[in-house]
Amino acid sequence: MIVDVLNNEGAKVSEVELSDELFGGEVKEHLFYEAVKARMAGRRSGTACTKTRAQVRGGGVKPWRQKGSGRARAGSNRSPIWRHGGTVFGPRPRDYSYALPKKVMRGALKSALRLRLRDGAFKVFDALELDEPKSRKALEMLRGSEIESALIVVEGGNENLKLSVRNLRGYKVIDAPWLNVYDVLYYDTLVMTRAALEKVEAMIK
Repeated sequence: MIVDVLNNEGAKVSEVELSDELFGGEVKEHLFYEAVKARMAGRRSGTACTKTRAQVRGGGVKPWRQKGSGRARAGSNRSPIWRHGGTVFGPRPRDYSYALPKKVMRGALKSALRLRLRDGAFKVFDALELDEPKSRKALEMLRGSEIESALIVVEGGNENLKLSVRNLRGYKVIDAPWLNVYDVLYYDTLVMTRAALEKVEAMIK
């Protein structure tokens, strides 16, 4: 499987052969749900908290005597059945994150890459280098290659590109080791440098 390698102006400069293990095969879309759900669960803050009857202020004295008043027995005015009382089985701080099996995560990432390649939304650049961190120059370079929204994967470093793109809506730059299913699916186009592609292929293998 061969794809074109582009330069900063979007012109073809060479070709690269993609790994059949990584880009060839079936797109298993059911894995997207599992991967994205795990990702979103890990992003939950889990800080919701309510107070039990032991934590609510007040309630230290018995409202009225046990017998003789004609009213129901009450031991505290902070009982859950009272107004301003404690909460029963309310939310407590917790960690919502969970880990999927490595085989599932690897399969989901492979399927996401295959989907972008199948849809024609996968581009490989020889290098995406900028002389200085300028958002305008980064936008001109990307739109010159007809890229309106993209996840840009680089090998590492490339600080000028990262600083230039972080203010642009619809674009994101990440290093190859942080490639994930959620970001690949979120952006319309997947852009990789040639070095990042080699690193991703070695990482997933």
